[in-house]
Amino acid sequence: MARPNHLDMETIVRQHYDAVYRFCARRIGPDRAADVSQETFITANRVLKNFRAESAVRTWLLGIANNECRRANRQARCGPSFVELDPMRHGEESHESPAIAQHVLAGALAQLSEDHREVVLLHELEGLTYDEAAEVLGVPVGTVKSRLHHAFLHLRRVLNPQGAPVG
Repeated sequence: MARPNHLDMETIVRQHYDAVYRFCARRIGPDRAADVSQETFITANRVLKNFRAESAVRTWLLGIANNECRRANRQARCGPSFVELDPMRHGEESHESPAIAQHVLAGALAQLSEDHREVVLLHELEGLTYDEAAEVLGVPVGTVKSRLHHAFLHLRRVLNPQGAPVG
């Protein structure tokens, strides 16, 4: 399937920059997200001629962004020590209870393995379907479902260590 003629990099950047930035900020933090987002679009521009439109442009870009985030973490020789749930509010002080809950949830997400954290971020925060998350990660759909299941089990244990009923 050939690449649609209407795709140009300027349009892609304009339509998808915010989503790529948020994705990167959640994975590696807002301080490095702009650089990694830029690298994502540089890579996308380089391989745009190979894009066959078998997936949505956003899904394709998030796959590239995921690889760029991994590369950035390897170069920094560290994994993410936190998860930014709302990167657009970075630096704002808030003493409301939802912010406290976000802080607790972010800490729990940071305790997940990279594989488990990726599927939670893609499916729950980015809103990707199982199929789209599988495509971004380059794994079968069943692997995404399994990783989500195990991630949620781990999150329940961390967030509710006494095992009291939730909900």
